[in-house]
Amino acid sequence: MKEKKLLQVIMLGVGLDVMGGISSVEKLILQQGVKEVELKHIPTLEDGSKLKKVIVFIKALKIFLITLITEKVDLVHIHFASQGSTVRAAFLIIISVIFRKPVVLHAHGSGFDIFYGNLPSWIQKIINRLFSLSSSFIALSNSWKKFYANNLDLEENKIIVLPNPVKFSKHIVNRENSNIVNFLFLGRIGKRKGTFELIQAFSHIPLPDRNRTNLTIAGDGDVQQAKNLVKDLKLTSQVTILNWVNSSERDALLAKSDVFVLPSYNEGLPMAMIEAMSFEVSVISTPVGGIPELISHGENGLLITPGNIQELSSAMQSLIENEEIRNSLAVKGKQSVASLDIEKYCLSLKSIYQEVV
Repeated sequence: MKEKKLLQVIMLGVGLDVMGGISSVEKLILQQGVKEVELKHIPTLEDGSKLKKVIVFIKALKIFLITLITEKVDLVHIHFASQGSTVRAAFLIIISVIFRKPVVLHAHGSGFDIFYGNLPSWIQKIINRLFSLSSSFIALSNSWKKFYANNLDLEENKIIVLPNPVKFSKHIVNRENSNIVNFLFLGRIGKRKGTFELIQAFSHIPLPDRNRTNLTIAGDGDVQQAKNLVKDLKLTSQVTILNWVNSSERDALLAKSDVFVLPSYNEGLPMAMIEAMSFEVSVISTPVGGIPELISHGENGLLITPGNIQELSSAMQSLIENEEIRNSLAVKGKQSVASLDIEKYCLSLKSIYQEVV
């Protein structure tokens, strides 16, 4: 019986050790694998100095060119976000087109709308033209699809909504002491994610309730600034600030957490939030990016206005006081992300690849 030939796909995106959502998605895809597809991942960015980043990208271009010249390539899958990531994607699109390879562009990043809006009109036109050369364009949510269609002149039927995936497994949940409510924040510590507002909101919780809670904040970014704020507000006994955690450390934190809090000002579709929901952790977040397409306020999570410290504090207090609501939101939240399982995601990705080829 004649063997079915595998589709040969080059996937270009950040290195797998780079902190953030793009690498998380890439790792899930590569670990799961796409049936009837052979994926070759080429890292275009690594953490480090500007010089190191330039060297890594030049090396990626070299590997990309050699692969296109010497190997059979059916399709190029490019992950990108904003700023430098968009510039790198532009070079990769041009090379792919020169070699007549179809391109799947995969848009990540919460700030692309702001980045794009601040560009001169002539640069916007260049981006529009380059992005229009893609055969398929993956957006994380319907709201982002609408943005790309309306602002980048992309054909709407070319844009496919594919929310970020999550890997379901038999998580070992360790919530032994129901008298203590554990809050958790995962992500880049700073203004965009609302980290400082979260710390202030926690300080506004009445002392009797606050005495039976803990808040753990883990991530990179403005770590020292967050520690200083915790110290100034005299919260050091209840708030723990950690640096970026790896996947096993993240899972351990989620397994003992009761509430995940992400009071962001803008988002794509945050991986950390989806992962929290898969662990049956209730969620407090904001109606930005693709979040309101996944969370309905009061049904499978709580949504508060970005930057509203009192509203955030009240939401946290409500989940401290009412275990029944907290548990209900957690159970319904997990049900909401069941369709985002990585197995189903990779089947969708396979369909996109086959249609493009």
